[in-house]
Order: sequence, then C-alpha cells, then structure tokens
Amino acid sequence: MNWRALADFPDLLVRRSNRVDRLGASKDDTVEWVVAARGSDGPASSKPLDEGAWAGYLAFNHADAMDRIHSRFPPGGLPHACWWRPEVLLLGRSADLGAAEGMDAATAAGLLHRLRSTPSPYDPSPLPAQWQRRTSKARYLASVGKLLGHIQRGDIYEVNYCTERTATLSDFDPFAAFGRLLAVTEAPYAGFYRRGDFFALCMSPERFIRVEGGRVVTQPMKGTRRRSADPRLDQALVEELANDPKERSENIMAVDVARHDLSRIATSGSVRVDELCAVKSYPNVHQLVSTVSAELGTGRHAWDAVRAAFPMVSMTGAPKRSALKLIDTVEDMPRGLFSGSLGYQLPDGTIDLNVVNRTITYDASTGRASLITGSAITALSDPEQEWEECELKAMSVLNALGHVG
Repeated sequence: MNWRALADFPDLLVRRSNRVDRLGASKDDTVEWVVAARGSDGPASSKPLDEGAWAGYLAFNHADAMDRIHSRFPPGGLPHACWWRPEVLLLGRSADLGAAEGMDAATAAGLLHRLRSTPSPYDPSPLPAQWQRRTSKARYLASVGKLLGHIQRGDIYEVNYCTERTATLSDFDPFAAFGRLLAVTEAPYAGFYRRGDFFALCMSPERFIRVEGGRVVTQPMKGTRRRSADPRLDQALVEELANDPKERSENIMAVDVARHDLSRIATSGSVRVDELCAVKSYPNVHQLVSTVSAELGTGRHAWDAVRAAFPMVSMTGAPKRSALKLIDTVEDMPRGLFSGSLGYQLPDGTIDLNVVNRTITYDASTGRASLITGSAITALSDPEQEWEECELKAMSVLNALGHVG
C-alpha cells in the first residue's frame, strides 16, 4: 500500500493483526488491517466512552493511574491515553480493504484509491542517522546487578529492564519509513500512529489483548534468538530457544501472571493456556510465545479485561506491582508510549491492542526520535547476554532503515 497517501490526516492509526481464530498462522489471508483516520485535530478522550468505533493508545504511564504508582519522572507532553472517533474506518486484508458501515463513504473511497496507488520508494539519507545510547553498557550491567540482588532476596521473580537510544532525524518521512520497516520485518502486530507532530512506527511482534464475542486472548512473548541465513544453524537456534531453561522460565512466569490477570474478569474455570512456549519465527528473530484465553464473566465489559491485564506482563514482570516500582527506580527515561498499546475498538465491540515494542517515536516539530528496547531479568540472567538481547532488538529496527545504532 502507499502509506504516503495517509499524510493528510492529523489523527491516524494503522494497525495490522493476525486473526484470532487462526493464531500462529502466517498466510496472508489470516492478516487483517484497520486504518482509522480523522481529518481534523479535534478533542480526544482518555478512554472510549461508549459503543462504536474508537482508535488510539494507552501509554505505559497509564499504569500510574491504574496502580497508583507515582513515577519519579516529571509528566511529559504525551497524555497517558488518547482515544478518538475515526471519520474513516477501513477494514480487511491489504488487498481488499473496505469501508466500515456508517463511515464517510466518499472520503473512504478516495482514501482507498490513493492507498492502492504506486507507493513512493523509501529513500534513506546518504548519511545514515547516528543513534546515541542514553544508558552506557557499564551502567546497564550495574543496574542488572541491582535487579538480580532484588531477585535473590525474593523481592521479585522477573522484571523487564529497558534502555533508550535517541537521534535527531532531518528530512525524515515517517510514512515511507513505515512502509520500509514493514516490508523488512513483516511484524504481525505492526502499527503506525500519528497525532499532529507525534508519530510512532511500531514493528511489534506481540499481541497484548483481543476481545471478540466475549472471548479474551492475550499472548505474552518472552524469549528471543537471532535468525541465521544458514538453514541448519537457524533450526539449531529454534531448538536452542525452545529448550532454554531461562527463556522458558521467563515465559512461564509471564503466563502465570496473565492467567491471574484474566481470572479477575473471567467466567469461573474458563481461563486456559492454549499454547505454551511456542517458537514463532520472523525475518530477524525467533520469539517464544504463549497464548492464554478466557471467557468474559457475566456483567463484564471488554474494557474490564484490558484494565485487568494492563500494563502487560511481558513489559513489566512478576509480581507486576513490584516490577513497576523497580522499573521506575533503575531506568533512565520515562517509557511514554513504549510498553503501552496501540489499538482500536470496532463498531461490533471487538477490541484489539498490540504491545508497543520495536518502536521508533518521532516528533516532527523537533526531529527528535527515540527507540527503547529491553529484556526480562530473572535469577538465571547473564547480564552480558541481556545487553546483547537489547542490542539485537534495537538493530532489528535500525538495520531495516539503514541507520547506525
């Protein structure tokens, strides 16, 4: 699609999502797209207020309001949550997107025509952007040591620790860059978000939560390996990831927290683990993914499930509240949208939210760009290996753009 055709909309969400009824499949007919656009920079809400179509995000800071944990970082310019009603809502596969019923038919038809035109090629700068680490390797290793001390004392079992890179990007085209990133990474839960001068280019491999017809699905992702061009070595990396005790323990702890979260809003006995520690392969990495599902309890709304599970365990830790406190203590930046969620509510009430990771945020008014990556720290963690995992995740994004990390 020609993503540059969306540039006229100051409020915009583009989301990709694997269909929930065929989880783990990779064929094109299992991927659906939602394009939600609004032509005027009007008022927004902190949450969807009623039924109908909504688009927007939950920032990681939204955990402050939900769990009453007050960050040591001053409030930034990004609201904790932002939701708005789209004027145009396009649904379906990329090949046959159609306008949702009740949307502006003429505007939708015009947008569809432009999206299907020949896309502009991505033209990286002749001098690739230089990204600067906010946290040195020495400081990172020292912080991991502190977190391991908390784990050894029994304060916590697992915590997600993140660091940031920043760059000043001149003549950056976020629309063309998104198309480039998507073509290279094939991220199954990719998202593009714009509100005015703020952009997020999200190459997420992870679903946070989907609620459809009373069924809730969440898919915690823990465990990473690089890909290899050598098929035999690549298969060896798959088997190594599938059988690594540390990676499996991370994932299983996340599953336990996810089960607990969903049990708060589910019909008794309906919480189940549909898939445990499955290896999912993407162009740049292999990931260990589990799937937990439940049925909404009587009198429960879909957004009750979101509130019960946010912030997602894969980006916090176990116990979740203790992890949130430690994250605020050791990290060198506020996470903002990173570790939050981009998503939508469809007219039929379906909610689909991703995990905002592998994401470049960009302020067009200043040129400032940010990329945050992290990994889970457990009792079995090797600090050097955790550093390398963060580097791998960052380079999976920067290499796709031809940037230097």
